[in-house]
Amino acid sequence: MRARKNPSLRAALVRRLWLALALVFVGLGSAGAVLPLLPTTPFLLLAAYCASRSSPHLHAWLYSHPRFGPLLRDWRDHRAIRPRAKITALLLLAASWVVMWLTVPHETARLAATGVMAIVAVFLATRPTGPAPSDGD
Repeated sequence: MRARKNPSLRAALVRRLWLALALVFVGLGSAGAVLPLLPTTPFLLLAAYCASRSSPHLHAWLYSHPRFGPLLRDWRDHRAIRPRAKITALLLLAASWVVMWLTVPHETARLAATGVMAIVAVFLATRPTGPAPSDGD
C-alpha cells in the first residue's frame, strides 16, 4: 500500500526551497556590491526570480531597495543593463578570458570556454543601457 502524498506539504517545501535560493542569491548579490570580482546584477536577478515564487515580501523589498531596486527595475521594465554594470561585466569577462587562456592547459576546454564567453559578451554588449530619456530628464 502506497502512502498518499500531501500536496500542501509538497508546495510548502518547494516554496521554502525557492526562498532559500532567493536568500542565497541576495547574499551573493550583496557580496558582489562590495567585492570587485563578484557580479551583483545576475545574482539579484536570480534572487528576484526565486523570491517571486516564494515571498512577495522579499520580492517587493528587492524592487524597492535603494541600491538593488534600480538595477532590477531596469531589467524588468526595459531589459536594460546600466552602463557601469555592463562595462564592469565586460572587463571582468575579458580578464577571466585572459587568465583562463594562460592557465587552462587543454585547448579544447579553452576554445569551448571562449565560445561561451563570446556569446555572453555579445549578449551583454547588445543590451540597452536604460530607458530612453523622457522630455523632463
